[in-house]
Amino acid sequence: MKECCALFGVYAPGEDVARLTFFGLYSLQHRGQESSGIATADGERIHVHTRMGLVSQVFTEEVLGQLWGNIAIGHNRYSTTGSSRPANAQPIVVDGPVGRIALGHNGNIVNAHYLRQELEERGYTFSTSTDSEVIAYLILSSTRKTWVDRIKYAMRRLVGAYSLVLMTEDTLFGVRDPLGVRPLCIGILDGGWMLASESCALDHIGAQFLREVEPGEVVVINSAGMKSYREKGTGKRGLCIFEYIYFARPDSVIAGRRLYSARQAMGVRLAREYPIDADVVIGIPDSATAAGTGYSTESGIPFSEGLLKNRYVGRTFIEPDQRIRELGVKLKFNPLPEILEGKSVVVVDDSIVRGTTTPRVINMLRKAGAKEIHMRICAPPIRYPCFFGVDMATGWELIAANKELPEIARFIGADSLGYLSIEGLIEAVGLPKELFCLACFTGDYPVPVQLEMDKLALETAEE
Repeated sequence: MKECCALFGVYAPGEDVARLTFFGLYSLQHRGQESSGIATADGERIHVHTRMGLVSQVFTEEVLGQLWGNIAIGHNRYSTTGSSRPANAQPIVVDGPVGRIALGHNGNIVNAHYLRQELEERGYTFSTSTDSEVIAYLILSSTRKTWVDRIKYAMRRLVGAYSLVLMTEDTLFGVRDPLGVRPLCIGILDGGWMLASESCALDHIGAQFLREVEPGEVVVINSAGMKSYREKGTGKRGLCIFEYIYFARPDSVIAGRRLYSARQAMGVRLAREYPIDADVVIGIPDSATAAGTGYSTESGIPFSEGLLKNRYVGRTFIEPDQRIRELGVKLKFNPLPEILEGKSVVVVDDSIVRGTTTPRVINMLRKAGAKEIHMRICAPPIRYPCFFGVDMATGWELIAANKELPEIARFIGADSLGYLSIEGLIEAVGLPKELFCLACFTGDYPVPVQLEMDKLALETAEE
């Protein structure tokens, strides 16, 4: 399961804004590993460099030295709307009748296809297949007099999820959709201003976390300081619950809650809902490690690292040969037989989506000598697809949409299986249920998505 993207922005006259953005993006690498890019502005021009690859592969000292200015925005990408190719790397820079902007987007626009058709009929030519370019041209197409009003115009037309960093030659903007699906926060550093998808990026460059960008808010940062403008909304919220389960780094804070403690609490609640007599608890690294320690603390069963993770898997463009490919999950994890042999093992994981990886993990643990394997999952059963920027799966691919719990346990090869309840998840996160989008569990989407569902069904039928 892949989350869409990472965003970073800097307004800091006198600072090396490209370098600050590089390190900000480096700390957000977990949110996107397909492409990376930085755009800077010097008051007169916008400079941009994007490429496929990781942050450390895309940028060199020479490249950063050519990105000068007082403002910068950066982006790491996973593809959701728009394929994984160089032209779709961000930030994108677009020109229109009212000027030039650079834009980075995290999320997914449900009505992008129809907005794109409308803009093409008005004479706009697209060079990418992304919904991000739709957002940019929608802003530029507005006849409003100020950039804030043009952004507000676009916000009224867009349906879906979007956190944005964008800039003109002299101003930085941060934007969050009225539902607040994807996170975005504000920091300060030596008189400069920062925007970031997660607070951990601010920590890494020594910036002070100020607050989050509120749902429906437009933040404007320039020589006059920071100003805030808010769009009227319905009051409905849709923060993605998977930020807490999986996407965000455990040292980040979202909506006032540290992710590490929330994940520990998920493990505690799992132990209460699904107790079992076992010898050892392990967490699938890294996202379920905290939950594993929580399960251990509550149950009294010792915690150990039964699986070690190769943290560099997936960070190469060298295609494996067939023999290496067939090793599958062994490339990512390696079990410790000394911990597992002859033991009854509780395995805590963040989620089961398609159910393709979990059987391989269980088989690996059994080969390493585990006597019994009891799976405990931090997410409730995922039964519905996501239309808000998560590359999850279509409905027919989701194992929980097509099998009951005993069938899933047999399919993955576990001796027992327990999913955390929705109520238990919300209690662990410690925030009001109304704050979150839980649609992947319930099918109750915060905005209408029927058009996207129809399109998905048609594409599936054509395949």
